[in-house]
Amino acid sequence: MSTKRVSPAILHPLKEALALAFWYKKDLRAFLSSCLDRGELVAHLDWTDYKRSIVARLVDSLAADQHRHFDDLLNLILATADITDPAHLKRLEDGKVRYAEAVEALDTLRKQVGPYRRLRSEEEEAERRRTMDRAQAEMQQAFAEKLDVLRHLFHEIVSLPPQPRGYALEKFLNGLFALFDIDAKAPFKISGEQIDGAFTFESEFLLEAKWHEEKAAVAALDSFKGKIDRKLDNTLGLFLSMNGYQDTAIQVYSHARPVMILMDGADLSAVIDGRIDLQELLRRKRQHAARTGEVFISAYTLLGS
Repeated sequence: MSTKRVSPAILHPLKEALALAFWYKKDLRAFLSSCLDRGELVAHLDWTDYKRSIVARLVDSLAADQHRHFDDLLNLILATADITDPAHLKRLEDGKVRYAEAVEALDTLRKQVGPYRRLRSEEEEAERRRTMDRAQAEMQQAFAEKLDVLRHLFHEIVSLPPQPRGYALEKFLNGLFALFDIDAKAPFKISGEQIDGAFTFESEFLLEAKWHEEKAAVAALDSFKGKIDRKLDNTLGLFLSMNGYQDTAIQVYSHARPVMILMDGADLSAVIDGRIDLQELLRRKRQHAARTGEVFISAYTLLGS
């Protein structure tokens, strides 16, 4: 089989199907890992890059060295064509449009896979599907177990005194961002009850997290805005106040060009309870701020919209 070659004609439909069938890079990464026997093929990709660039780099590298990677490329083609209903896309904003685009791209790919399916015997194809299903189930189980650990940690830290509670929140946030493949530039660090950090999610973000008994006031957001203003123009901020915000703080910062988005403890609960993906929450909060100027919208409001 290693003497055979995949036609260049199928590479573009493959890239389109992969890019459109997976909205979150963590889901794409899990899928690719389950398709490819060589884990380093996925691990060596630049996962901070745009999704289409990641897909193009992988497919092109497999196609350029088919003497070594023909079976991997064939597995990827067949596995992608087996995605019949990317229903998870419907939960996104503009989900109906994204779903329709993905279905069309997958249908286009499927029309070309017939000759490649015939390269595999029924037994080989059945084993490939079993292996892939098993790998995906294991990754989903591992993700669920890690999220469960974070859920228990979150519930434990609520009753802790301020100092240990802050350190526990630091550990929690580091684990949460890592689990959802959000690139923290350095582990989030605590000073008193305030956590500072930075991460990359479609742009550069500063993070400030507070767990005070009182709701965050305008002065707290003013101080954070000063930090953002001293960075490059495209830098944004994520402010987390576990106990929420005074109405005046939200109002003041919703009447100017948004440079930050706000989260509270209820938003975190929605994420760790599996109601919303952290990446989806950040993206939809940012979209809401860009479109309306409002720097805070609850995760539960977004879920009901």
